[in-house]
Amino acid sequence: MKFDLHVHSRYSRDSNSDLDAILTVARARGLDGLAICDHDTVDGGLACARRARELGTGITVIPGIEVSSSKGHILVLGIEEDIEPLLSPEETIRQARILGGTVIIPHPFKSSSHGIGSFEGLDIDAAEVFNSRCLFNGANKKALLEAERLGIPPVAGSDSHIPEMVGQAYTEIDALENTVDAVLQAIREGKVSPAGKKSPTPIILRQTAGSVKRKIKTKIFGIA
Repeated sequence: MKFDLHVHSRYSRDSNSDLDAILTVARARGLDGLAICDHDTVDGGLACARRARELGTGITVIPGIEVSSSKGHILVLGIEEDIEPLLSPEETIRQARILGGTVIIPHPFKSSSHGIGSFEGLDIDAAEVFNSRCLFNGANKKALLEAERLGIPPVAGSDSHIPEMVGQAYTEIDALENTVDAVLQAIREGKVSPAGKKSPTPIILRQTAGSVKRKIKTKIFGIA
């Protein structure tokens, strides 16, 4: 099965991706599912999971969150409660485990996206070794080498902040069935393989420009 494990929706302050648009693109790209990982909130993932069921899309939506730890971002999949931001990576992961979450380190060596750097010694289930938003492939290659060195399962995600980027990168998952529990179990068991391609540079730049504008508007005017 094909899952994009790193998608942002309009519930992220730097994204305006409509839930219906995300699901439409996911279906068109042949995805079996995706994980919504908005910044420091699970609200988008929960809303998208409900919407997918309402529309009868056949797309399995894993609710998740991209937590801003004190040293960088951490993805937690399969939870329904927020985790306090700016805790240490170790405490963030401890809270994730209490909530039953599956933990993935995204874009670890991409400093412009708050990558955490080396994930050696952290209690994680997988590492994102291919992120479609990387303009240059050095960060992805470094993440893959680190995952291989540590024996950490490798996954991929689009890190989409606009609908047309959904599914550019995805993870092939060998799960027994297309359910949230089965997919998360397969990730934890390492039955995964990264796949996909880098998003076209003009799309990455357009998304980045839009994200910056939204952040400025939110900071100055208090609106998204």
